[in-house]
Amino acid sequence: MRSALHRAASRAVRGVRWYVRELTDESAYDRYVAHARKGHPDAAVPSRREFERMRTDRQEEDPRQGFRCC
Repeated sequence: MRSALHRAASRAVRGVRWYVRELTDESAYDRYVAHARKGHPDAAVPSRREFERMRTDRQEEDPRQGFRCC
């Protein structure tokens, strides 16, 4: 049986991991996949690499996305 301290530490580590993933937007792909599967269950979901390429292309096309400083 795990101690209360171990459970609290595990919960803290999960919280920090979630926060960092949200802060760096690493979780964007997970959200995209969940949304795509819910709205279009039969459609093919792009790989993470394809998703990141689409996202980068979209950001470069629209400077309001905050991708570039100038």
